[in-house]
Amino acid sequence: MRIALDTDAFIAATRSATGASREILLMIERGEIEAVMTVPMLIEYEAVLKRPAHLAAAHLTVEQADNIIKTLAGVLVRVAVRFSWRPQLADANDEMILEAAVNGHADAIVTFNTRHYTEAAPHFGVAVLKPGELLRSMQP
Repeated sequence: MRIALDTDAFIAATRSATGASREILLMIERGEIEAVMTVPMLIEYEAVLKRPAHLAAAHLTVEQADNIIKTLAGVLVRVAVRFSWRPQLADANDEMILEAAVNGHADAIVTFNTRHYTEAAPHFGVAVLKPGELLRSMQP
């Protein structure tokens, strides 16, 4: 399974040790799921994770956040955006996730904001799933 992980699901993974997002992040680290990313996505992950409210909620220091980002950078599949179909989405900030998914041949975008992607992503053959839905779809 190859996914594009929306920032909201990434942040949820850092804030809860028991949720589906955390399990997905652990599966990515173990190589059980491939996750695509672009440089702008990684920069957004870092910027959002380092917001004081998220650091506090996740009980992380800036240094720990840096380590998470470094670990991710080592396991995510870097994608070059060769084709851009902007605008496709109502929220311009979500375009980079769709671009990574399409250019990286992802099977799905994993997000809590499914409504942001449900109109455009299927046109590119990309499913839109919440974290729990992804885990359920992978069960034998």
